[in-house]
Amino acid sequence: MTSKLEQLRSMTTVVADTGDIEAVTRLKPVDCTTNPTIVLKALGTPMFADAVKEAITWGKTQNGGSDAVIAAVADRLAISVGAALANIVPGRVSTEVDADLSFDTEASIAKARGIIAAYKERGIERDRILIKLASTWEGIKAAEVLQTEGIDCNLTLLFSKAQAIACADAKVFLISPFVGRILDWYKKSTGEDYTAETDPGVISVRQIYNYYKANGIETIVMGASFRNAGEIEALAGCDRLTISPALLDELDKDQGKLERKLSPDNITEDPFQPIDEKSFRWMLNEDAMATEKLAEGIRSFAKDLVALRTMVKKELAAA
Repeated sequence: MTSKLEQLRSMTTVVADTGDIEAVTRLKPVDCTTNPTIVLKALGTPMFADAVKEAITWGKTQNGGSDAVIAAVADRLAISVGAALANIVPGRVSTEVDADLSFDTEASIAKARGIIAAYKERGIERDRILIKLASTWEGIKAAEVLQTEGIDCNLTLLFSKAQAIACADAKVFLISPFVGRILDWYKKSTGEDYTAETDPGVISVRQIYNYYKANGIETIVMGASFRNAGEIEALAGCDRLTISPALLDELDKDQGKLERKLSPDNITEDPFQPIDEKSFRWMLNEDAMATEKLAEGIRSFAKDLVALRTMVKKELAAA
């Protein structure tokens, strides 16, 4: 019997949610996703010591105000992590637009274009990169523009069908509906324990997957934010799943049978539902879980972005 990881690979594109070069080399995912938390963690390892030194040296040569230089060096470091991953995986690497731009469409577009240009300077073309944006109305509108320019986007911090519908309307390349963070909210809210089949995060992704397939929507559904292997198994067959190295290892060691749970051949009818800004904001407002987890996620990523810039500021001062 092959491992559950190998069985999963036969029905789902496996993506690693990490900046750990050793783990990516060992586990051989197709794609990698990063975020400010992952970038900050990666830069604290010996693997990226030279990249930090290079970025700081580069930063000392840059003109402009202190804050602008610090931000530019932080951006360069995020690209260094992404480029290292792109040199290993055959597919895509997701790099995130600054969380503090989550409510600024024009600034998000400009930042995304800058990210693509920075990768190109390193010989990595746009077809190897996904631009990650928070699934705010502004982030989705930014993605809509970027997609027309051939810049594919990954809409993250997605917790509701309203966000998924808006992303489909914007024709984004890929969405990352979160699973574990939804479970966290419901466990705290209800005090209940959930099985993989009753897990609210699993149910949410299944509903989004069904809606997309029922309506011929080409946007890729990539489940994310897993708390346990059971959630992953319950979404076997989803287009893509982005998984931490620890859970990839757990699946690799499990020789049990993995049953396919999602398939485009087993879909129930779910009528197409166009959405405008007013209805998007109202539907999101009415979903307490999605509203709270989206805001919390943006704050968390912004906090790690500040931590990265603080580290850069100290390194620049010491150089």
